[in-house]
Parts: sequence; structure tokens; C-alpha cells
Amino acid sequence: MTRYLITGAAGMLGQDLQQALSGRDVTALSRADLDITDEQAVAAAVAGHDVVVNAAAYTKVDDAESHEDDAYAVNARGPEVLATATVAAGAKLVQVSTDYVFDGNGTSPYAEDEPTDPIGAYGRTKAAGEDAVRRIAPDSSYIVRTAWLYGAGGPNFAKTMIRLAGSHETVSVVTDQVGQPTWTADLARQIVAMLDADAPAGTYHGTNGGQGSWLDFTKAIYAEVGLDPERVLPTDSSAFVRPAPRPAYSVLGHDGWARAGIAPMRDWRDALHAAAAAGVLTA
Repeated sequence: MTRYLITGAAGMLGQDLQQALSGRDVTALSRADLDITDEQAVAAAVAGHDVVVNAAAYTKVDDAESHEDDAYAVNARGPEVLATATVAAGAKLVQVSTDYVFDGNGTSPYAEDEPTDPIGAYGRTKAAGEDAVRRIAPDSSYIVRTAWLYGAGGPNFAKTMIRLAGSHETVSVVTDQVGQPTWTADLARQIVAMLDADAPAGTYHGTNGGQGSWLDFTKAIYAEVGLDPERVLPTDSSAFVRPAPRPAYSVLGHDGWARAGIAPMRDWRDALHAAAAAGVLTA
């Protein structure tokens, strides 16, 4: 029987990975349970497992600009330690990464083998993590990039927008950032499908299909939960100046799944509808 280890298991994706692997032999370790930068602790945790899924990450994008060393420890050093431990144990590693490894200046979906060119500290640290995993475990690792995550198990954009509807007559949301809203439950199931298919090692893009702006996403959220989408007003990024730059175009291509003989994830609007039916879209 395959034995799985999930790191960062208390996070939004980590919780859905536990659900997707329900009934299997799973060890779920939160950040409090395991410091992924601790070589001895990681080696001990990985021992005896066949697959490690690293859902641990420093995701505070704005804070990373002034705390890049902290972000680097979790996003780059941690994957390096995990890759070393999985190779020693003969295990596979799934490293979850991000659209932020790209500069966001594209106009067509980013291919899996597109050169990375991050524009902020968060993206730099995640790209460094990818590089470490590829260098150490090229034949036994998967890089799964994702973006615009929402789900039941943690704070996220969808929950924030629903909460704001309770205190604001209207909300202003940007139209000049385009990406792929992705349900963590869909991503978790896709990662399990990839492992079950014994897909080739390499880079995959774990995002729901289609594309939309944050405005499109918010209007769709409101429609799904019975709020008036007309309460969502358009604006642009100049109205929300933040420490970290955001990629303007974060649409990821999905050719890797086809090459592996695996169906890509469904369209983001279909996923959002299913998430609403599952009771995920709450404040």
C-alpha cells in the first residue's frame, strides 16, 4: 500500500488533499508538526513514505517583500530539504508552486516549460524552490503550479468578497489582472489523479480551465450565492497600491496533462458552481 505524507496539512490545500486521499495510508503534518527546513526532522518524517506532497508555503505575498529571507526559508530551502529526503528514501515529491514565477506580461497561456521571470520576492522564492527540486530530484518529482486558490479550509478571496457584501453596498474589483480561479478540492483531486496515473516526472499546471479577471470572479461568486452581481464595480490596479507587484496575466497552459494522458481540470465557472453547491462559498 502506498504511504503518503502531506506537509502543510492544516492549510486550505492540505485539508483538501486529506479529503482526496481519504481511505488511504496518509500522514498529515501541519507547520506546527514539522518544520520543513529542519533536515533531521524532515528525514525522520519522510522515512517509510512513498509519496510526499508539499503544501507548506509562505504565501503572504506583500510581507515577502520585506521578509524575503523568511519566505525563502519556507519556499526554497524547505523544498530543497524535502527533495533531498525523498531521494534518500526512494519516495516521490510533489512540490506545489505558483503562477507568480512568471512576470505576468504574457498574452497567451504560459507553457509548463516557459522560462520563469518572477517580479517579486514571493515569486523569486517559489522559483528557487522549483529549481532546487528539479536539481535534486529530476526523475522523482512533480512541480504543480497553481493560482487564485479558494476553498473551504482557509481565508481566501471568495470568502473576503462575500464578507464585504455584508458591510458594503458595492465592492470595487480590478479588471486588469486576469487568471484562473481554482478550487483547492479540484487541485487536490488532480494531484491524486496524477500520482495514481504514475505520470512522468516534470512540471504541470494545476489550475481550473478558462480565464477571467478578479471582477469576473467576484461577479460569478455573487451570482452563485444569490447576491446581485451589479454590486461589483470595475476598477484597476492603480486603486490598490500594495508592496508586492501582481502579475497582470496569470493564465497557465495545460498541455502537460494531455502529454501524461490525464484530463485537465474543468472550467473555473463549473468548479465555482460545484463549490457553491458543496457549501464552500461562505463568509
